[in-house]
Amino acid sequence: MTTKSDFSPSDWKIVLEGPPSAGLIVITADQGGTVRETFSMGRAYADARREHGRSELLDEIVAAKPEIDRSRAHSREELRERSLTHLREAVGTLEGKVTPQELEDYRSFVLLLAEKVARAHREGARDEDPVSDAERAAIADVAGALGAGAG
Repeated sequence: MTTKSDFSPSDWKIVLEGPPSAGLIVITADQGGTVRETFSMGRAYADARREHGRSELLDEIVAAKPEIDRSRAHSREELRERSLTHLREAVGTLEGKVTPQELEDYRSFVLLLAEKVARAHREGARDEDPVSDAERAAIADVAGALGAGAG
């Protein structure tokens, strides 16, 4: 099993930036719901902590305070690109250090977090799917950056 101790502090920071970066991509994909969507990221972490024991690596990731790039983006597109870069870097950091199952667990957690964020605020009418087309596209971008198929 891979743990935090298998990473340098800078590599661990990169791994921790991945999940909240995915959340930011979805939050900024559409107008509205920012507060609900932000809280849904916290709930995704709490839900994953309740599944403690499936993956020691994931347990350590969700036990840590989510790391967010504190530098200021000048546009929504710049924030999106920077966040996608964080996701690609996180996967690159994990590849070769973790088992294939641990990498899949990480990807699954990040995609689940992105889905929860998208479902946290209904963008359209009450009888419509709560996930907008822009949010679906954002989730597909997240999946692409993770090297995973959108679920």
